[in-house]
Amino acid sequence: MRDIGLTHIALPVADIHRSIEFYATYAQMQVVHKRLDGASGIPVVWLSDGIRPFVIVLIQKEVVQPVLTPLAHLGVGCPSREALDRLCDQAKQQGILLDGPQDSGYPVGYWAFLRDPDGHTLELSYGQEVGLTVEQAIQQD
Repeated sequence: MRDIGLTHIALPVADIHRSIEFYATYAQMQVVHKRLDGASGIPVVWLSDGIRPFVIVLIQKEVVQPVLTPLAHLGVGCPSREALDRLCDQAKQQGILLDGPQDSGYPVGYWAFLRDPDGHTLELSYGQEVGLTVEQAIQQD
């Protein structure tokens, strides 16, 4: 994997461990790097799903203003509608389901919005065909 193109997004978080647990549960991401920033001593963690060279960088801060709120969001594709429904049921029980699940048809697909521990929005989806769309567009060039 090469570091070319979009490689990461950085999010401020109030409790890095709580955010790691959220993204492990709802985005199937795991810690691939962690450190204390040398200059500030602030905890920094990189999370990845291991599928592509892209990470979410979590940076612990005392005060967090959520920057990814509907309609701004991170999007994660789920392997099936049933998997998305299971995660939404869990999110609803935890009081973090914001919207959905709902089917908006092609190309949006079946989706839901969840609120992460700091108020950022995570979209779960099935059937958006982002990978297929990108592949087809590259083949046409």
